[in-house]
Amino acid sequence: MPAAADRGQTFLARLARRIESVHTTLCLGVDPDPEALPEGWPRDISGVERFAALILDSCMDRAAAVKINVAFFEAFGSPGIAALERVRARIPADVPFIADAKRGDISTTVARQAAALFDALNADAVTVSPYLGGEPLVPFLERADRFVYVLCRTSNPGASEIENLDVGGEPLYVHVARRAAQWAADRGNVGLVVGATAPAELEQIRAAVPQLPVLIPGVGAQGGDIDAVMRFGPTTAGAAKSIPGGALLVNVSRGIAAAALGSAEPEAALAAAAARWAGLLRTGAA
Repeated sequence: MPAAADRGQTFLARLARRIESVHTTLCLGVDPDPEALPEGWPRDISGVERFAALILDSCMDRAAAVKINVAFFEAFGSPGIAALERVRARIPADVPFIADAKRGDISTTVARQAAALFDALNADAVTVSPYLGGEPLVPFLERADRFVYVLCRTSNPGASEIENLDVGGEPLYVHVARRAAQWAADRGNVGLVVGATAPAELEQIRAAVPQLPVLIPGVGAQGGDIDAVMRFGPTTAGAAKSIPGGALLVNVSRGIAAAALGSAEPEAALAAAAARWAGLLRTGAA
């Protein structure tokens, strides 16, 4: 593992320092699909690890944070977990690392999930499901030096089936946002996952909870609305408002990784794609 991050600082304080350094809200997503690797690369864990390492080494200096989707490594069993640990070790301590695991269960199980992600993998933040309520999430929430992004209105095409259900005159995602704000009230280490593919919902969520930081996927390969993201993504109240970009993180995974496919110089192609996205998601003065 890399040198431990300064655990005397909150996740948001460390994120603020990083955004001030790179002047962008870009979160570098690492989702190495074995069926979408450069031509000739092995479609196994060795190829997945090699591509993940190439993405990090080519693009990390442009990123405010790194988010790794752990399922792409877990699918290969124990060799995949070992590869995930090696890839995580490539991320320096000053770059916040988000483990995209979408965890959630009864509290005894969540306690072990928190140990796996926060302690064994040394994640700075995680993604979680709110479906079981706040009480089971306490093992994540009680870690004051880490951060918890709660799934709220996701970017997938079928998200509206459940997340947009009318509950007492408001969509379910608004209830989730307000509930997450209650969980954050005494802690300050809770944010939301809101997809760029749902700009109207993002605007509504920001109006309901102006103080919660958001992690936004879906602007790259999924074609989300960048203008709406940059308008409604930043916090407008609370402590996070003072962070450059309002503590917004905009994840781009396939939108960067795809640049390497078919390129004679994949490292250069990835670096150029990351630079482009960093510019589109720019915040503050360089």
